[in-house]
Amino acid sequence: MSETIAYIDMIGGVSGDMLLGAMVAVGLDLDELQLELDKLPDRGYRLKKSLVNRGGLEATLVDVVLDEDGSRKRTWDDFYGSIADSVLEDSDKRLIKRIFDALADAEAVAHDGEARSTHLHELGTVDTLIDISASVIGMRLLGIDRVHASAFPTGTGSSSSSHGSMGATSIATAAIYTASGSPVRAGGKQPIGEAVTPTGAAIVSTMAEFTPVEFNAERIGYGAGQRNPDDHANVVGLWVGEGRSRWGRGGPGQRRPELMLLETNIDDSPGEVLGYVHERLLDLGCLDVWFTPIQMKKNRPATMLSALVGRDLVDEAAELILKETSTLGIRRRPVSRYEAERQIVSVDTSLGKVPVKLKRIGDTIAQAAPEYEACREIALETGLPITEVMRIVSNEATMRGSPWSS
Repeated sequence: MSETIAYIDMIGGVSGDMLLGAMVAVGLDLDELQLELDKLPDRGYRLKKSLVNRGGLEATLVDVVLDEDGSRKRTWDDFYGSIADSVLEDSDKRLIKRIFDALADAEAVAHDGEARSTHLHELGTVDTLIDISASVIGMRLLGIDRVHASAFPTGTGSSSSSHGSMGATSIATAAIYTASGSPVRAGGKQPIGEAVTPTGAAIVSTMAEFTPVEFNAERIGYGAGQRNPDDHANVVGLWVGEGRSRWGRGGPGQRRPELMLLETNIDDSPGEVLGYVHERLLDLGCLDVWFTPIQMKKNRPATMLSALVGRDLVDEAAELILKETSTLGIRRRPVSRYEAERQIVSVDTSLGKVPVKLKRIGDTIAQAAPEYEACREIALETGLPITEVMRIVSNEATMRGSPWSS
């Protein structure tokens, strides 16, 4: 089984318009993109495409050209309202919102305020909404299943903004690296000046995995930045091709780093409440929830609540924990895991048809486990111990080889 993989090569850094140019360079149709962007209520802009040279590379430059309405300053609430009021696909809206959340949190760190309460300067016009939305929509239109990226370049020297002169990596961009756990490269030849904008950092850190990937490159394109320095090619590369979606033959497994781990220490919530929260988190869509006994200050026994959750649900899961327990704070960090390919099949046994979960390692079936609920029903109907039911099903499934029917 294969999937379409995109690899973002941050040669000269990345910004929203650079990534948009790279997607156009590998086949994204601007007219098709515009039809999707029209599902947002905002107007006041047009997309302008041109071919330029950056160093020795031909690249695509896509400008988001603003008119008077597009140049009007917008607030965080304006942006979030536009996302909510759009008729985009729900999955697009969720991902666009997550990118804005990362950006809002970083701006709050940069300006020592609360998220979504800070004043927007360079980010306050409609092109920020278009850059972020186009990145999400564009990857979908290109049929991308998984996005990988190189480490972010730190850049050298200094940059300037409405807040004054600062290092090549702005405070907001650095805050995104810290919050997301994204890797940076600080050695070797670096772009001079601001290589990565806060918008570019928020987009890539939210959408991409930063792990090695192997795929067959079929299309390669470059998106240009506005500047054309002599010392480096101010472009971001986008490589698109097919790769295996699960383990290759003999391989150890596929790493899935888009997960988040939430943890909090609780010493004053009763067991009934913790059990309720456990159930609610699993119903929400958390992949796993567990408790660990710990000791807190003054040697008080307590419980650490841990929840493994996809990035699209991490905010909802954190809000649920804060609402339902006594904790005042939750730790979060990105985590990776290896996944076996799983398949549910129906097996003919002497006790009837029983669903069995297969665990595959490459082309090998490593384990066959009967589904508990089906075995429970058989045990209640026949009077057999459930352990005996599970043993019979496992043995007969194994002895018959592979009589699987999906």
